[in-house]
Amino acid sequence: MNSAAPTLTLTIRALTWCLHLLIAGLLALTAARAVAGGGPHVAPTVATAAALELVYAAGPVLPRGRRSRWTAVLWLAAVGLVWLVLLTLSADAVWLAFPLYFLQLHLLPRGAGLAAVIATALAAITAFAAHQGTFRPAAAIGPALGAAVAVAVVWGYQALYLEVERRRRLIEELTATRTDLAAAQHTAGMLAERERLAREIHDTLAQGLSSIQLLLRATERALPDRPDTAARYVGQARQAAVDNLAEARRFVAALAPPVLEGTTLAGALERLCATTSTRNPLTARFHLADDPVPLPTAHEVALLRVTQSALANVVQHAHAVTAEVTLGYVGDHVTVDVVDDGVGFDPDRPPVPHPEGGGFGLAAMRARVRALDGTLTVESAPGHGTVLTARLPLPRADAPEAEASL
Repeated sequence: MNSAAPTLTLTIRALTWCLHLLIAGLLALTAARAVAGGGPHVAPTVATAAALELVYAAGPVLPRGRRSRWTAVLWLAAVGLVWLVLLTLSADAVWLAFPLYFLQLHLLPRGAGLAAVIATALAAITAFAAHQGTFRPAAAIGPALGAAVAVAVVWGYQALYLEVERRRRLIEELTATRTDLAAAQHTAGMLAERERLAREIHDTLAQGLSSIQLLLRATERALPDRPDTAARYVGQARQAAVDNLAEARRFVAALAPPVLEGTTLAGALERLCATTSTRNPLTARFHLADDPVPLPTAHEVALLRVTQSALANVVQHAHAVTAEVTLGYVGDHVTVDVVDDGVGFDPDRPPVPHPEGGGFGLAAMRARVRALDGTLTVESAPGHGTVLTARLPLPRADAPEAEASL
């Protein structure tokens, strides 16, 4: 909120009332001096002063509208004409030139206002000299100096007012911009959180439910001839449900995945391969290619989720017999390779995402890796298996550990 505009409004009102009081006082003084001094023009002077007061008082109550500028000009001309009549009757009317300067500068355009001020000053100087019977340069100093002061004050005030208005508009624009920015940040935060939840649901709940579905199908096939095998499948499905419940609770709270608690990324990947091999007709093997390097939680979570999604794709779509997961540290990058011997596909024509058929895995994996300035490459061909590589840059030694983007 800008308080400058209300302050200027109060200032304008105060100056307006001061101008009204000044004109009323000068007219009263002119009439009083005429009465006190006597002379042949007492009655015309008092009458003209009263007429000028009435004409001036009509100005503030004139109707305002589309033609208010011309109405003000006509009113100002009437005030000027009555003042000239009063000026011919009394030398004391010369003091009214000073408030007239402010009226002319306020109501007329800059050029016309300056011309009116000069004409008023010349009329005051000429009339005063006529009343005195002679012209003296000192008599011209008062009207001329008053005109100069009025021009300086009004133009200075107008410049100040324009500057205040400019700053007010800038503040309004800044406020509007900040409001728009806050709304955009709020929207971006909502979209980021929605994307995070979508990735987590795809990589945890969706894959877990798919695994449970496969185990239950295997249970149906085992019944009733192999009850022990069916019971084992049911137990594995129950454990998958328990694991996914824990995953759901943790990603809602934005915590690290439970498989990373109390272990390293290599240990989590090895356990993931073992669990995948136990629950599915797939042999998944884990390999650690280099000495492990400590990673930020965000890197570990991203690589774990990418591997989970990749192995889920192998189970559901590749019809593979084996899958090899390799964690490596090459130079200033950490990589995870997932290689399977399945049916493969054309990377240039990936499956179209569909709510029932899936197809969101690759997009989710790329989003995770790209968020950490990494790359995801897929090499495959129909009938020749698939090689998926996630590559993330290792953090600098002096860089603070990033928070997990779960």
